[in-house]
Amino acid sequence: MSTIDIGPAESLIHSRQPGVSTALGSHDWVYYAMVAECPHAGGPMADAHIDIEDSSYIASCPWHAYDFNLDTGESSFGVKACTFPVRLQNGRVLLWLAEAQDVRLSAIQAVSERVKFKHGPRERATGSPTYLSDDATLIDWCILILNSSNPEHKIELTTHLFSLFATKEQSSTPMSIGVGNPPDEPPRQDLREVKPGKMPKAGKGGSLKSRITMLHALANIEQWAIDLAIDVCVRFATFQTTATPDSGSQDLPRTFYYDWLKVANDEAKHFSLLRARLEELGSHFGALPVHHGLWESATMTAHDLRARISVIALVHEARGLDINPLTIEKFRAAGDMESVDVMTIIHNDEVTHVSTGHRWLSWICQQEGTDPVQVFRTNVQKHFRGAVKGPFNSDARGQAGMSPSYYEDLSGLPGGRGEVIAGG
Repeated sequence: MSTIDIGPAESLIHSRQPGVSTALGSHDWVYYAMVAECPHAGGPMADAHIDIEDSSYIASCPWHAYDFNLDTGESSFGVKACTFPVRLQNGRVLLWLAEAQDVRLSAIQAVSERVKFKHGPRERATGSPTYLSDDATLIDWCILILNSSNPEHKIELTTHLFSLFATKEQSSTPMSIGVGNPPDEPPRQDLREVKPGKMPKAGKGGSLKSRITMLHALANIEQWAIDLAIDVCVRFATFQTTATPDSGSQDLPRTFYYDWLKVANDEAKHFSLLRARLEELGSHFGALPVHHGLWESATMTAHDLRARISVIALVHEARGLDINPLTIEKFRAAGDMESVDVMTIIHNDEVTHVSTGHRWLSWICQQEGTDPVQVFRTNVQKHFRGAVKGPFNSDARGQAGMSPSYYEDLSGLPGGRGEVIAGG
């Protein structure tokens, strides 16, 4: 059994509800804990409306009114939310996990959603991007973003799309998904491309030149990461799970698109922070050559969503979880605390991105009656070149849902050389 101390009861938000008697007495508080995002479409359950039904408290999502029993997490719509037992002890609220051992609260961290637009979000020297009409589908917007070679336009359109999609999810007219064909490779503006092995050596971060080289390489990866998350929404919009003897094939739920748009929004934020940091250090994005290695992996996995998630999210981006702390320490040793702050934001977000990949691969495997570890390993062996090398940040990978059974003693196709590209 594990208990996690959330804090003093008096510091928590309370909602007075009548009518349900408890062992604590009719005038005492009863505490519940559940996931923050509705499993249907990502709605904010912190803003849920609380009702009483059959002597149970029911939380209704503010977006689509999906109802969840706060004791069981079950909904009349057939989906289920994660709920956690809560105990009150000496005036403090504890999560009580009966079947878990040695679970601890590692940190409570604020999340930065700040995007650094180059000249403000609406007026800039490069002009404003093209915006679509109100009846444009999600796929229409995604294709527009993928075909935008101007990185500032890509940032603005991506953050706009995520906000628009999330807002429409709260309305009676959510955005249509649509269908369409993504480009074979998103275009780039004024960048010199080289093969990954020909990239400038970054060094150990002790000099300004070394740190600029690191930040430039990271900015390139983050721009590709925007396109990778957007491409998932377009390329696999018609994806269906494989039917089993017990259930038919399933379309992707709307939550899938919300999750990957959130990833894309984060990647746009990351690129903007890195681009701004390069400029603060007297350089700019495009000053050094870049590689398209991440998109080569996207091309190899364009045929299958399982392969795409396995290689991009659970190999490349998971490698970022291994590398980021080392990069942060290099900046810290050089006294570059502004870059430390940027990289810390990126690292914390990327744990959630790997978790998103793990969650959706697991969902597909659950529908198809397959083992996600085996599906992941098989796809890496077929569609990734080289070995999945350590050292591994097992703590961060574990936070994202990846146990060592996923990545230990794993190699892909022959022909891979050097390090796994971290990020994506």
